[in-house]
Amino acid sequence: MKLIKRLLFCFVISGVGSFTNCSKNVNGEINSENITCLNENGQIQLRKIYSNYLLNNIGENPIRNVTIYLPPNYHQKDKRYPVIYFLHGFTSSDADEMKVGKWNDLLDQAILNKKIKPIILVLPNQHTQYQGSWYTNSDLTGLWADFTSKELVNFIDDNFRTLAKRESRGLAGHSMGGFGAIKLGMLYPEVFSTIYALSPAFLGLEKEIGPDAKIFKKINEITTKKELFNGYNFLESGIISAARAFSPNLKKPPFYVDLPYEYTNDCIVAKKDIITLWQDNLPIYMIDDHLENLKSLKALKLDWGRNDGLTHIPFTSKMFSKKLERFEIQHFAEEYIGGHNDKIYSADGRVVNELIPFFDMYLEFK
Repeated sequence: MKLIKRLLFCFVISGVGSFTNCSKNVNGEINSENITCLNENGQIQLRKIYSNYLLNNIGENPIRNVTIYLPPNYHQKDKRYPVIYFLHGFTSSDADEMKVGKWNDLLDQAILNKKIKPIILVLPNQHTQYQGSWYTNSDLTGLWADFTSKELVNFIDDNFRTLAKRESRGLAGHSMGGFGAIKLGMLYPEVFSTIYALSPAFLGLEKEIGPDAKIFKKINEITTKKELFNGYNFLESGIISAARAFSPNLKKPPFYVDLPYEYTNDCIVAKKDIITLWQDNLPIYMIDDHLENLKSLKALKLDWGRNDGLTHIPFTSKMFSKKLERFEIQHFAEEYIGGHNDKIYSADGRVVNELIPFFDMYLEFK
């Protein structure tokens, strides 16, 4: 409600409709107040999408919330706009991302200051029972990559005035979302042309998620979901969540996963077949099989904080960049002084000063 109080000359529209079945391309439900303004502020809409790709037998909700930012004066013009799809991090959601990033204010100010021309921003909710989809097609949890790159994109193009072409679609994200942006960019270059990954997590099995880490021993000792989510097992729950995406095992309760490393008699055992499944899903190892897709991207950038507490992120980000360089794949890579979250949305942070101008430069606005 703070947004409503801050805006002038606004009127509130509320509507109720049916859930969206994307395969039929019908309107989604407006499940909250839509703020339409006659001044220089953008509008936030919340929609629900019923996804056929996310149907499952384990209780994951196939009805997904989507937060959409429409630029100033969207309803007073017939103009079409490029779209940036932003993917949230592990444990987060579209609502959390809006709260932390304050995207409506951020984009209003960026457009006013001419850091970017008017655009549409889309934030899909991919928070799951285990706190994140990893933007991956899974036999267990649903086809999240296809949902994002096919159903969601088709829904946005069908229901909003977009420039419905790859040259006008950007994909970005932070942490798990940065992972998703890179991975989906590699898998769907016909959908997205421009990619920006902030502090991308899980690019490869290294450091605290690699074979020399003690974390897999701790995970072996966790036997219930309640114990996993006790507030102290952030990385452990992240690995379990990722395993439900990369290496699900429907016959192995309680988490229904196989892990790449396990402990037997206090000794770590590498599970080669499971490591292969993970490598098929982690961007560093995916490069070899997706060279042409990567080369077809108009622009690709990743950045990371030098002092990130998740130490695999700086390490694997450099690995990823160096491997791209060996294959002569054009991209931008930058390390800055900062941690995992502290230089993302601040006035001197990456979103305002790097990500937004990046998309202004490389997306097509006509």
